[in-house]
Amino acid sequence: MLCTDRDFKPAGEHFAVPTQGEVEGRLLVSELVAVACLQELLKKEHAPVIQRVRRRILRDLKNRCRALKLCADDEKSTADYALQLLESAVAEASSR
Repeated sequence: MLCTDRDFKPAGEHFAVPTQGEVEGRLLVSELVAVACLQELLKKEHAPVIQRVRRRILRDLKNRCRALKLCADDEKSTADYALQLLESAVAEASSR
């Protein structure tokens, strides 16, 4: 079951490792929330906003990847995926 406070529920400690379905569900939810937020943000088609979001995503990803000690290939893949997601949201927002 997807929940944000599983560890604080009775017997939640017995389910410390999420199932593959839970991980996929969380990724799906994260992507949907991100795309919906970006679409709302980008409806006005302000290029400076898009560039600021892009720079912030790359900066924050670099910091997070460094903290997680990801290798350069994983960091690049993560950044590429994030920028693809941003581009898809921009394209979707401009088509509406």
